[in-house]
Amino acid sequence: MIQRDQISIGSQSILWVAGVGVGLVTLAFVLGVQVGKQGAALRRPAQKGVEEELKDLPEPLVDQLKIFEGDGPDKLVATPRVDATAPRPEPRTEAAPAREGAWTLQLVSTSDAAEAKRVADKAKAAGFTTTTLKDKGQLKVRLAKSADRAAIDKTAEKLKKAGFKPFAVKAE
Repeated sequence: MIQRDQISIGSQSILWVAGVGVGLVTLAFVLGVQVGKQGAALRRPAQKGVEEELKDLPEPLVDQLKIFEGDGPDKLVATPRVDATAPRPEPRTEAAPAREGAWTLQLVSTSDAAEAKRVADKAKAAGFTTTTLKDKGQLKVRLAKSADRAAIDKTAEKLKKAGFKPFAVKAE
């Protein structure tokens, strides 16, 4: 009979080889990620300095309007000068001053219609009339009446005692 050499591998040896293998695979993965990040950074354009960003901004409005002033010798018709720095007074109506100090309380702003209805119903049960506005995908539950800031702050205290978390907003 021919005797063959046998190799025996213990469980510790198998675990050691498996651990080294997992470590090498992890190392290769991490190095690959780092190489990818560096490659992406090299392809990205260089960041601009503050001075370069300011150069990219448009000219000030005053400089843009100088074109229309008619100061040049090649202009045949003189145009009136425009003072872009002085703001023009806006015409006021009687309703505007009355609304300047108008405030109301917002109870909740949510995208969930059921939540908005629940808060509105809870406020109605507490004796407060509300209105629900839709703004940019959000439902905003606010008090229907507006008042000056002092009255709104007193109402806010009453709402806090009723379990709400109101905050004052300018009435629209």
